[in-house]
Amino acid sequence: MSEKYKTHDGGLYFVTFSVVGWIDLFVRKEYQDFLDENIRFCRENKGLELFCYYILPSHVHWITRRSQGRLSDLLRDFKSFTAKELLKLIRNNPPESRKEWMFQKFRQHGSVSPQKQDYQVWNRNNHSFWLESSWMTDQK
Repeated sequence: MSEKYKTHDGGLYFVTFSVVGWIDLFVRKEYQDFLDENIRFCRENKGLELFCYYILPSHVHWITRRSQGRLSDLLRDFKSFTAKELLKLIRNNPPESRKEWMFQKFRQHGSVSPQKQDYQVWNRNNHSFWLESSWMTDQK
């Protein structure tokens, strides 16, 4: 991973992570609510200090740090867990009209990933930008 996007203990970061292919997954409230629940869990149980976050149709922004452990580890675990669970939610959501199309895209991205996984929901890299000054924090 590029040094530019690595996180360091104790730092405050503006983090962006996105759905593969910029699929607008979070236009559905049930998927947004699921992400909210998991963010809450990480705040209560995983040392996530989240100062601000936005869930946009195809990506998520956080201004965050981690009080214990590495932020990059938390992001990895969060994305892994939510990817698996989002696939289940989509699969078991009868009104989801784009189910077949989304699974085709997730499968396509998974097949070309270095891990050669069946499905890939999140892009592999996080864009973690260190907020080294109050000016930068205010700007974000």
